[in-house]
Amino acid sequence: MTPLDGFDLVTPTTLDEALALLASDPAARPLAGGTDVMVQLEAGQLPPRRYVSLWGLRELRGIVEAPDAVTLGALTTYTDIRRSDTIAREYPLLARAAEETGGVATQNRGTIGGNIANASPAADTPPALLVYDAAVELRSSAGTRRVAYAGFHSGYKQMDMQPGEIITRVHLPRRSGWRDYYRKVGPRRAQAISKVCVAGSIAMDGPAVRDVRIALGSVAPTVVRAAAAEGALRGKRIDGESIAAARRALVHEIAPIDDLRSTAEYRLRVAANRVEEFLRG
Repeated sequence: MTPLDGFDLVTPTTLDEALALLASDPAARPLAGGTDVMVQLEAGQLPPRRYVSLWGLRELRGIVEAPDAVTLGALTTYTDIRRSDTIAREYPLLARAAEETGGVATQNRGTIGGNIANASPAADTPPALLVYDAAVELRSSAGTRRVAYAGFHSGYKQMDMQPGEIITRVHLPRRSGWRDYYRKVGPRRAQAISKVCVAGSIAMDGPAVRDVRIALGSVAPTVVRAAAAEGALRGKRIDGESIAAARRALVHEIAPIDDLRSTAEYRLRVAANRVEEFLRG
């Protein structure tokens, strides 16, 4: 018996064909760039099943600009994101996250849709997507729906996806007048899984905070939006008092663990320090 016995890969040529295949076989799994699936397959962590390759579907590619939003096809790669002038100009957190993800080979194959569907709390793009109020478009043979990314992950590896659905697009509202921050803390400078990842964006109204977004990865079972810390800052000046209030709130919003990469204590301290770094600009 070879390691691939029981595995079946089908390569549809249209999105409708792919959705029909997924609808006909509830155990089938969509396959995008495969950067995570292939690692799991090599490690013997996946049960035999059918995989439906999405890689050749042109309907899932491309970055499209509209007056109120920029839309990324689910097969948009990290390399596509890195090379996009629009992303660099309007969504620099996402561009930075793409640069921080793996090496060149991973960036050429890894996709935004796959990164979301893999549902890792240590992934690099989800904090940026939360900060930018992204929405995820889902499609099945029964139709299309759109959900806010803020509510997409309900628990570790748990998502608001129905059987037969795939992620087709990611929608990013357009905006201006914000200052952005992104920091990934890992054991080395490149090709590392994050110990803590912080994305933030802040808009000022004179000396006071008009609005703020703070999101963190690797500190809970899912990526976290720090709503209480944000609330401690809105309408306030950025000073020692407001920063201290945000730090206190943050501690109660994240739940880091001890694991092979780090300790809960370290993650708590680093997360609070990076949020303060963001606020002090």
